[in-house]
Amino acid sequence: MSTIPGGFLLAIEGIDGTGKSTQARAVASALEARGLEVVLTREPTDGPWGQKLRASAAQGRLSPEDELRAFLEDRRQHVCELIRPSLEAGRVVITDRYYFSTVAYQGARGFDPEDLLRQNEAIAVEPHLLVVMDLDPQVSLARIGHRDGAGNAFETLTQLRRSREIFLAIRKPYLMRLDGQRPRDELEAEILFAFGRAALDRLAKQPGLSALARLTASLAVFGAGAAERQPPLSANGSV
Repeated sequence: MSTIPGGFLLAIEGIDGTGKSTQARAVASALEARGLEVVLTREPTDGPWGQKLRASAAQGRLSPEDELRAFLEDRRQHVCELIRPSLEAGRVVITDRYYFSTVAYQGARGFDPEDLLRQNEAIAVEPHLLVVMDLDPQVSLARIGHRDGAGNAFETLTQLRRSREIFLAIRKPYLMRLDGQRPRDELEAEILFAFGRAALDRLAKQPGLSALARLTASLAVFGAGAAERQPPLSANGSV
């Protein structure tokens, strides 16, 4: 398997029902097929703080202050124990939700989105590519209802509308917005193309790399060289 010097962090965001989880899995599978080392993760995590948040969504929502604290602690642990070590090992990390969801959802509960962004970026690694999947909240709720049978306190129409507004207000140079109603294969292709472009740009700016290391990593981004790592075929096609 191939790695990228410094790794690469891709965050896929959006309100529920936009298809972000589907795209996170599809892109992870496509990059693994290229021979890249990929870590697919999500937030909230399955750690103690993440479990507390998942329980609150189903059993009774925490107060705004307790919920925000739980998200920040869950993220602190996630970054420390998984994201940073994976990037240092040169892996591609794909996270289904990241701190922009906290900005959007806790912002919808009354916290200042700009302050939330500052708090999170004090503890988190900024992504190299941020994909925000956009969708009308009414369509989102229809998808959620079909998928889960019932919504929860995170998914009311008012909440989703305000959260969507905050997602749409985010401005980052590494951000790409996609229409969640487009065909899945088109969305996957858009994300993979954006990943390739951003990864090459990151490699071009990476200090201390030899020309050979830069070339090798650049080829690995697109799966070039994977065939050379497979056992050669004989004339009759056997290994």
